[in-house]
Amino acid sequence: MKRLFLVLLFFPLFLSAQRNDPNEELRKLQIALQIIDYAYLDTVHEDQLVEAAIIEMLKELDPHSIYIAKKDLQRANEPLQGNFEGIGIQFEILKDTIVVVHPIPGGPSEKLGILSGDKIVKIDGEEVVGDHINNQFVLDHLRGKRGTKVNVSIYRRGKKGLLEYTIIRDKIPINSIDAVYMIAPGVGYINCNRFSLNTTEEFQEGVKKLKSEGMTSLILDLRNNAGGFMAPAIELADEFLGLGKIIVYTEGMRSPRENFYSTYRGNFEQGKLVVMINENSASSSEIVAGAIQDWDRGLIVGRRSFGKGLVQRPFNLPDSSQIRLTTARYHTPSGRYIQKPYNNGTDEYNRDFTNRYNRGELIHADSIKFPDSLKYQTAKGRTVYGGGGIMPDVFIPWDSTFLTDYYLDVRRNNLINPLVGEYVDIHRNELLKTYPDFSHFKMNFEVDDSIMNLFFKAAKDAGLELNEEQYAISEPLIKSQIKGLIAQKLWDITSFYIIANELDPEVMRTVEIIQDDSLFQELSN
Repeated sequence: MKRLFLVLLFFPLFLSAQRNDPNEELRKLQIALQIIDYAYLDTVHEDQLVEAAIIEMLKELDPHSIYIAKKDLQRANEPLQGNFEGIGIQFEILKDTIVVVHPIPGGPSEKLGILSGDKIVKIDGEEVVGDHINNQFVLDHLRGKRGTKVNVSIYRRGKKGLLEYTIIRDKIPINSIDAVYMIAPGVGYINCNRFSLNTTEEFQEGVKKLKSEGMTSLILDLRNNAGGFMAPAIELADEFLGLGKIIVYTEGMRSPRENFYSTYRGNFEQGKLVVMINENSASSSEIVAGAIQDWDRGLIVGRRSFGKGLVQRPFNLPDSSQIRLTTARYHTPSGRYIQKPYNNGTDEYNRDFTNRYNRGELIHADSIKFPDSLKYQTAKGRTVYGGGGIMPDVFIPWDSTFLTDYYLDVRRNNLINPLVGEYVDIHRNELLKTYPDFSHFKMNFEVDDSIMNLFFKAAKDAGLELNEEQYAISEPLIKSQIKGLIAQKLWDITSFYIIANELDPEVMRTVEIIQDDSLFQELSN
């Protein structure tokens, strides 16, 4: 304490003597912490102060430089690493009970015969039913190191007593490809939700499957794909481009320019290609879309993408926390820098979607203005623009046909998913007997009055008053989601997309474009 007192006593002289020292600002921060620790009226938690200081410092740089605390780092990395360690289930909490939505294929739970609809009521002998159960509780109890054991007691409808399982935890894959199927004769559809370490392998498996089913044209859906790792995006773009084409290049003040080129390994270098994007397609999605557009390899359809052209690099701190610091900008092959402006601060940056909506940009393409100074040329000489995302070759307006305040209230109250979970739990055997495979279900299953009566009851119990006029508008969307979620719980997430896409005007328009040879050719020139 005497040393600290002397530092404080001679504080002005200390700073004066060290004014030209390059570490002056660091000492300034250290002394500020010492002053707070010495003189503040209450207990000081220096670790919290340091974290807060780092977070605020990064906010002054750009919107994408962030701090991740040690306790959050593993969970933040999992979607990008493409796996986690646990028992291998997708779950939801219904009426204070942990319900298995799906055992993950190839995971330890599936191998033991745990089924969709099973209710986990005990974990290692502890009852896990009640209002204290939340997602974090489940993760804390079921995730763990590979090779460790956890005992679960399961209630399964139609079985007497509880079923006891000892599960040995393992590595569980997190898929970045949600759906792979033939959406029309000769036309494949792949939906990619993020760019993780597994993305390239998943995509290649998907293309192989679709080619075996007769695919000659491909729709790659990157809508709402917020990005992820850069390397898988480069590899995915490489799947479509011939040898030696630049895919993207990066550079920054302390990061010399680095070019990334396509190789000879592409699995879909020929055939019609359409990439779907929207205002939530960001970062790695924009690398792929930009490369495809600049080389005129395919059509980009949808709405202007997010506009993130900054590259983050992870730096580990001594306590195993991490800074993800922006170190470079990336440019598309034509030289476009597609980062949208952020000089008005993070709050304004985060209001971009609202501003786009208010300007009418989601509905009218001509409301989007690009200055001539940001004009670039594709390989064929078509004009494209930088400075704020990837502008699609074909604009598809946001369709709000089925959206009403009533539907948004249904979504906000999470009425559909619990309803479907309970319905499938009760009727699973009956449904699978009536519809032995998805194709029979898709063609013949209807969301009838008995199901909708359950929906209306759930809405009433949630205090949601029926608006008959708005319900009539949203009814097709509500029923489509119910049917799609039933299919997903009986089979897989691809089943959901097959049903949902039939009511998606953006997907249907894209299918029309790719099937019409003359229209596709016209739009490509």
